[in-house]
Amino acid sequence: MTATGSRDAGRGSPSGRPPLAETRRAAIVALLRDHGSVSVTEVEERFGVSSMTARRDLGELERVGIARRTHGGAVLPAFAAREDSFTQRLAVDAEAKAALATAALSLLSPRQTVILDSSSTTYYLARRIAGSELELTVITNSVPVMEVLSGSHTFAGAIVGIGGTLRQLTRSFVGPYAVRAISGHYADLLFFSVKGVTPGGMLTDADMLEAEVKRAMIVQAARSVLLVDRTKLSARGQNAIVAARDISTVLTHGMQPLELAPLQPPGLTVQMVDLGD
Repeated sequence: MTATGSRDAGRGSPSGRPPLAETRRAAIVALLRDHGSVSVTEVEERFGVSSMTARRDLGELERVGIARRTHGGAVLPAFAAREDSFTQRLAVDAEAKAALATAALSLLSPRQTVILDSSSTTYYLARRIAGSELELTVITNSVPVMEVLSGSHTFAGAIVGIGGTLRQLTRSFVGPYAVRAISGHYADLLFFSVKGVTPGGMLTDADMLEAEVKRAMIVQAARSVLLVDRTKLSARGQNAIVAARDISTVLTHGMQPLELAPLQPPGLTVQMVDLGD
């Protein structure tokens, strides 16, 4: 769709009445993706709504992380290169990560080979695996994942540690040797997370070497499962991993239907997870 076409698509409705809020906000998201910004006046004129309604729409899009409010309108969230340490990330959104880990554990079967990346979300899954009696082979480049599995009295599987250059910030092995080591293995499942998801559905990481490792993991897994909460939609990494269409399944937590558009290309399975799941 051209830029002109997408802007025309949101004008009014066949009956002449303003479109419903959900439909209107979805059209506003399309404008943001095409042009990077939208003004309150533009929303008023294109959708036949009041200034108060236009501001409410933009405020709701900011609340869910799709837009960032500016004076007189809104823009797409800025790209962020900042990367926190593994220890810092471990304590952020702990309930969401625990719920995603529980849902991910339910996808596992005995005697599977599983790859776990170095994300803090996947570490929560490693703790679930460590407390289970599943007989698995776990391949990982994460030192904390290796530690939690090797220290478990109930884990009944094997651990394949991926070596390479150690990143102290993330306590993970990366670099050419790590990529080559990953390429020497095949897995039934990969569980991983990312720094952020762009509005166009590109999965990103803050570090180039981490992005390369995750890309290699996706290639070597028969099924790749992304674990994300709603904060990933407002965060951006500078390094592209793959497009969402190149993975198999997404487990999401805390997202509204309007927010799922970047994660819903044809053929991708999306499962929404609640805290109680």
